[in-house]
Amino acid sequence: MDDTPAPFTEENYAARMTRAARDAAEARLTGLLITPGPDLAWLCGYRPTATTERLTLLVLTPGSEPRLLVPSLERPDAEAAPGADAVRISDWRDGQDPYSAATGLLLPNGRYGVSDTTWALHLLGLQEALPLTTYRPLTVVLPLLRAVKDAPEVARLASAAAAADAVYEEILSVRFTGRRESDVAADLAHLLRERGHSQVFTVVASGRNSADPHHRTGERTLKKGDMVILDFGGLKDGYASHLTRSVHVGEPAEEERTVHDLVRTAQQAAFEAVAPGATCQEIDGRARGLIEDAGYGEYAAERTGHGIGVTAHEPPYLVAREETFLVPGMCFSMGPGVRLPGRFGVRIADVVTCTADGGRRLDATDRGMAIVA
Repeated sequence: MDDTPAPFTEENYAARMTRAARDAAEARLTGLLITPGPDLAWLCGYRPTATTERLTLLVLTPGSEPRLLVPSLERPDAEAAPGADAVRISDWRDGQDPYSAATGLLLPNGRYGVSDTTWALHLLGLQEALPLTTYRPLTVVLPLLRAVKDAPEVARLASAAAAADAVYEEILSVRFTGRRESDVAADLAHLLRERGHSQVFTVVASGRNSADPHHRTGERTLKKGDMVILDFGGLKDGYASHLTRSVHVGEPAEEERTVHDLVRTAQQAAFEAVAPGATCQEIDGRARGLIEDAGYGEYAAERTGHGIGVTAHEPPYLVAREETFLVPGMCFSMGPGVRLPGRFGVRIADVVTCTADGGRRLDATDRGMAIVA
């Protein structure tokens, strides 16, 4: 069965750029300056084949046609992008000053939001060419630019989640005992690619490594009695998956099962709190409160989750003091956890979207503790 999603249309990209320009005006910005990275791909569908020192710049100004400045040798690629017909493309040639070429697209005293991936080289070049302009990072001035997904975007996230679910079900039949973390991670990466992922990430944290919040998959050999966190996903059709499950090699000890049940209950409580109008900190508080009540508060993960879309981590974040209100279309990787240093850790995460009626899980695979061989 072919699950390739319908491509986004020129109208989809035009609507995104129009909304972004409107959001810029509401944030009292002159406009937005977007360079290669996830914002550029999301707004107009252009993904340069290589990120180089040559300036590529999408300029969005309220009430004006979107403009895309590209190196001349890359213009054919830009013109082939799915949203190209919604922008006016101009180019500059090697030997010319790209920042002089950009000055005609900007106001000399403008205040611009700039994509986070902008090279310092380019930002400094623009400042030198237009010294009265000022710039602010998009995550500061428009942190929710990509936060609310439309139906086709949610469908892609659901497809990526289904692929990750299938990978998890398959990895449970793989032998863990006597193999290295890196071996299991390689299995996960292979299976993710087989299920249509173009980019993958895999973290396998076993034994005491499962209590390390920043563990990098290593060469430790898995053995009976290990708790193992499997944290994996990537990009499928341009949208992210992120699934986390905690499995056990052989039968778990009583506290290991107790902590796993606690994390699973906390994750369910956070999920049930998802609704339009709830705040991100309230979702975090639901999970964290249960963990604290059980006496494990000091060992709880720093946050319950984060936004997900064309990147695996993006605003808003399910964390204390984050007062952003949930609205339908927001999507999160939701995964509370408990880490007992030097002993073991547990984390369970699914991708969840907020709907008009509450939360909807995009990951459907079982969240109970699986016993692996």
